Amino acid sequence: MADGEAGFRSGFACFVGRPNAGKSTLLNALVGSKVAITADQPQTTRRAIRGIVHRPDAQLVIVDTPGLHRPRTLLGERLNDLVRGTLAEVDVIGFCLPANEKIGPGDRFIAEEVGRGKSPVVAIVTKIDLVKPAALAEHLLAVDALGDWEGIVPVSAVEGTRVDALADVLVSHLPPGPALYPDGDLTDEPENVLIAELVREAALEGAREELPHSLAVVVEEVAERDGTGGSNHDPAQLPLMDVRVTLFVERDSQKGIVIGHRGERLKEIGSVARKGIEALLGRRVFLDIRVKVAKNWQRDPKQLGRLGF
Repeated sequence: MADGEAGFRSGFACFVGRPNAGKSTLLNALVGSKVAITADQPQTTRRAIRGIVHRPDAQLVIVDTPGLHRPRTLLGERLNDLVRGTLAEVDVIGFCLPANEKIGPGDRFIAEEVGRGKSPVVAIVTKIDLVKPAALAEHLLAVDALGDWEGIVPVSAVEGTRVDALADVLVSHLPPGPALYPDGDLTDEPENVLIAELVREAALEGAREELPHSLAVVVEEVAERDGTGGSNHDPAQLPLMDVRVTLFVERDSQKGIVIGHRGERLKEIGSVARKGIEALLGRRVFLDIRVKVAKNWQRDPKQLGRLGF
């Protein structure tokens, strides 16, 4: 069915949940491509990343939000404001609750937040591949008792279980209307944002517990290097792209952790990030990462502004 025909739906959904509830992994599974970074660290997502799901009957734009939490820093307050602003603008909300963790105060806090709004809320039980059927049944009952949901959908983004069923439920809450983005677009995030996120994801891998919240990445330059190109038809022969980024931490000790012994850790970060950036750009990339200290940037309004928050 074309987007101009009767019955086509389009609109926005957002995923909300406490940190590390599986929102970004689920977004990527629905889109069918990686548009949001994932890591085994809470509060990985810091922006409202949009992923676009194209279907014959609908176009579903999913906004992945930072984890809603009780903030301890100015950055935390601004991230919560971002989430609340998003909640007020979407057609349907997906509240993600991981099946392998008991419902806690953070979930109840979010349930109250989403319950105040006008948008319908679908409870999404994530990570069902990590629990046995009996434990899942018990968890589903607890989720049902937590609020008045439009539906409860258990999913596994890793295994793809019931991901299509979730899309059906979300689409059912969208208004009739034409497609909002061109066919084939998977996200509307600017290239520089995606590059910065790929570097931050690489830096988060295996990072110590105190480090993830202190990492911020700014892209300083993305430019073609003269004299490095050949055939315009072969990606390997296109001009080399120089990508220069600055990775900010809050303390000198954290700078040492990121760089590692004799720079080995930073080399590993660069190698992992470069592969992702080359896949994104379809070009060979020379990646230059500089590590700098911006003391207590999460609590400093001026520095938050410079770093894009």
